Amino acid sequence: MNWGRIARWTVPVGVVLVGVYLLNASWLAPVPHGKVRLLAHRGVHQSFDLRGVQRDTCTATRIRPPIAREIENTIPSMRAAFAAGADVVELDVHGTTDGQLAVFHDWTLDCRTNGHGVTHTHSMAYLKTLDVGYGYTADGGKTFPLRGHGVGLLPSLGEVFAAFPQGRFLVNYKSNDAHEGDLLADLLKAHPEWRDRVWAVYGGTRPTERAIALIAGMRGYTRETLSRCLLPYAAFGWTGYLPEGCRNTLVPLPVNFAEWLPGWPNRLQARLHDAGSMMVLYGPYHRGDGGTTGFDSAEDIARIPPGFDGIVSTNEIETIAPLVRPHNL
Repeated sequence: MNWGRIARWTVPVGVVLVGVYLLNASWLAPVPHGKVRLLAHRGVHQSFDLRGVQRDTCTATRIRPPIAREIENTIPSMRAAFAAGADVVELDVHGTTDGQLAVFHDWTLDCRTNGHGVTHTHSMAYLKTLDVGYGYTADGGKTFPLRGHGVGLLPSLGEVFAAFPQGRFLVNYKSNDAHEGDLLADLLKAHPEWRDRVWAVYGGTRPTERAIALIAGMRGYTRETLSRCLLPYAAFGWTGYLPEGCRNTLVPLPVNFAEWLPGWPNRLQARLHDAGSMMVLYGPYHRGDGGTTGFDSAEDIARIPPGFDGIVSTNEIETIAPLVRPHNL
């Protein structure tokens, strides 16, 4: 065996591997001195079973006790979330036939409300007549504990902004209609004092990109922007390369994906910070079980790295906020 020839190959390869390791070693990067900020997904709302949830699953029929007083995407729900410690509240929007943005999750009205049909085919005036607590049941339809308590609670986006002078919101476009980006831009143009209410936008590619293009300083993300960031970073990030798609943006990551990326956690955070970006950390992604979860338990919180300088999404803001405060210390 020619040991000299083997050495000529193994030594350079070893040097390269050591260099790659040191380049991505999280322990060699400075520990961020950040503060975990909390994103309350849909405000305070009913928890439900995520197993097997698909895009068209009626989750109002899958809620679990105890029954919360609040109903998602309503002003009381958002007020409770901010009071519990949320830094940002996520809400969902649809365009209406009278040119407004209605705050409501579902593509159709039939699951949660006493209305029918596709949400965006109705006027804001009509949507205001509905009971958004109508369809919720925890016992297979034997009882409907929120029925009658949600009449008139479906708000317009303008009503939400007016109700929370200090609030910050992540606006989720539920459609792919670019015109909805114009609706948000027009709303903020008419009320420039509301610009700071919008922390970011995401969801449908066309309205998200339209809003970013029309509103100065607006940031956001879509599946496409995430792919432009994460796919090349996962492939080449070990070299120290940060793709253009990861710069000056928000980078949403399920924690079980983030933990496998080059430089996680400190080196990756430093690279994003230096590129003007912020990480939005979600709970583990489980294919076939409702997609990405939130940080919704003490076990989830334990996966947040020390000094994490980003924002963490939760579906259980009232439970999680008290656990995160000591984490920040």
